[in-house]
Amino acid sequence: MKPVRISLRSKLALMALVLLALPWVGYQYVQEMERFLLDGQRQGLIATARAVATALHERPQLFGRQPGSSMVSLSDSLLPGEEVLELAIAAMPQQTPTEAPFAAVPPAPTIDGAAEVAAILRALERNTARIWVVDRDLDVITHTGSLAPPPTAPPGPLIQFWRGLLGSVGYRSDDITTRLADIPPPSGQAISGTLFGATTSWLRPIGGSDVLIVAAAHPVWVADKVQGAVVVEESTLAIQAVRDAAVERLAWLTFAGLAIAAVVVLGFASRLSWRIRSLRDEAESAIDARGRITGLTAASTAGDEVGDLSRSFSTLLARLAQHHQYLETMASRLSHELRTPVAVVRSSLENLQLEALPPEASTYLDRAHAGLHRLTRILARMSEATRMEQALATTDPEGFDLRGVVAECIDGYRLAHADRRFEDALPDQPVWVRGAPDLAAQMLDKLVSNAVDFTTADHPIQIELNRTDTQAELSVTNHGPTLPRALEGKLFDSMVSGRSADATGEPHLGLGLYVAQLIAGFHGGKLAAQNLPSGKGVRVTAMLPTRASGAHATAADRQQI
Repeated sequence: MKPVRISLRSKLALMALVLLALPWVGYQYVQEMERFLLDGQRQGLIATARAVATALHERPQLFGRQPGSSMVSLSDSLLPGEEVLELAIAAMPQQTPTEAPFAAVPPAPTIDGAAEVAAILRALERNTARIWVVDRDLDVITHTGSLAPPPTAPPGPLIQFWRGLLGSVGYRSDDITTRLADIPPPSGQAISGTLFGATTSWLRPIGGSDVLIVAAAHPVWVADKVQGAVVVEESTLAIQAVRDAAVERLAWLTFAGLAIAAVVVLGFASRLSWRIRSLRDEAESAIDARGRITGLTAASTAGDEVGDLSRSFSTLLARLAQHHQYLETMASRLSHELRTPVAVVRSSLENLQLEALPPEASTYLDRAHAGLHRLTRILARMSEATRMEQALATTDPEGFDLRGVVAECIDGYRLAHADRRFEDALPDQPVWVRGAPDLAAQMLDKLVSNAVDFTTADHPIQIELNRTDTQAELSVTNHGPTLPRALEGKLFDSMVSGRSADATGEPHLGLGLYVAQLIAGFHGGKLAAQNLPSGKGVRVTAMLPTRASGAHATAADRQQI
C-alpha cells in the first residue's frame, strides 16, 4: 500500500493546530474570573444587608413590637424537630403615586415605622438590587429596588455565535427584562436560618437562562431577639456582561494571534520547503544521465540544519567529482602505462621466434602470443571510451542522410558476418539527421555486434529505420536470451555487461553499448532496450531527432556549423 505523502508545510500547519488550545485556556481563565466576581458580588450583598440591618437594630417600633411584648416568638412556637418550610413572603405591589395598601399583609408595623424603614432603604436604593425587610412573621414591612436591568446594547454577533456554540441561552433574550421584573421574592425556607440569627446567602437560577439571582439575608436584632431580616437580591447580569466582553476580546485577540501565527508558520514552512526543494534540484542536476558530475551544488551559508546539509552535499559532490575524474582517466593512464611493458613482451616474443627452440616450447610461445593479443585488445577497448569522448568534443555536427549510412553498413555486415542473416526495412525517402555519419555508423556497429553475440544461428538479425515527424528510430532486433532484471536501467552504463561467458575468448568490458549511448547523445538522441513481446529476443532502438528534408536542410545545417 502506497504511503500517504504529507508535505513539510502541511505537517507544520497541523502542528500549529496546537495553538487552538490557547482559546480554551483563555476561556477557562474567564470562567475562573466569573466565579471570582460572583463570590465578590455575594460578599457585597452580604455587606449591604448587614449595613441595612445595622441601621434597623434596636428599633422595635419599626416592627410594631415593644420590648416585653407578650407575642410568642418564632423560635418559641416551634416544637423540637420542626423547621420553617416554604413560608412565602407576601409580594408588595408596585410603588406608584396612587399605591394602595397590600391587603394580604397584616398591619403589624405602624405606618410611621414602615415609612421610616422605607426612608432608610431609599437612601440605599440601587438600580440593579432589590431589598426586602420582613418581620418575624414573614410579613413584608417594605421593599425597594428592582432586578430589571437598565436598557443596554445587545451583545455582538461574535458573542452570540460563541454562546450558541457552547449551547447556552443568551441572557439578552426578548423577555429577560420582564422575567426579572416578575421574579417572586425568596421563600421563607431560604431566610429561615436568618430568623434564627445567622447571616445567609444563596443562588437562585432563572429557568431557561444562565442568569442567576444572588441573595443575602442578615438578621435585625432588638435586644437579644431577632425581630426581622433584611434580604438583598441582585442578578448576575453585570458579571455576565463583563464575562462576555472579556470573551469577545479574547476571541478577537485569539483570532488575530492565530492568523499571525498561521502566516508566520506557513511562511516559515514555505521558505523551508523551498530551500529543501532547491537543494534537491541542485543535487539532481549535479549528476547527468551518464553519471557525470556536471556542476557542484553551491554550499549555503545558513547556520541551520538545512545549511549544514547543503554544505555536506557540496563537499560530497566535490569528493565524488575527484573520484569520478580519477576513474575517467584511469583507463587512459593504464593504457599509457601498459603500452611499454606490452611492447617489451611483444618484442621479446618476436625475438624468441627467431631463435631455435625445442618443439615443446612452441606451445608455450603460442599461448604467450594469444595472451598478449587479448591484453592488447583489452587496452584498446579501455581507451576506446576516452578516445570517443575526445572525438565527440572535437567533431562538428553536420546534416546527413541516415538511411544511406544504414544501407551501406548493412551491405558491409553481410560480408563481414557471412554466417548470419540480416533483414532490413528502410524507408524509401532519405532520413535527415544532424551529427556525424561515421559516428552514426560506429553506433550501429556496436548495436549489431551486440546482436551478433546474442542471436541464435537460425534466426536473422533485423535492422529497421522508421521516420516520424520529429525523430528517426533505428532499431536492431535479435532472437535469443532476454535482458535480465538486474540490468534494467543499467544496460548502457560503463563497465556493465550481460554476458555470463564467452566461448570465443574475446574480452568484453561492457563498453560497447556505453559508447553507442555516447554517440546517440551527441546526435541529440538516446538508446532504449526492451524484450520482445514473445519473450524470445531483444530490440535496441536509437531515437534521433530528424531535420528538414532535401538540400535546404543540408544548407541550413552547414550554416549552423
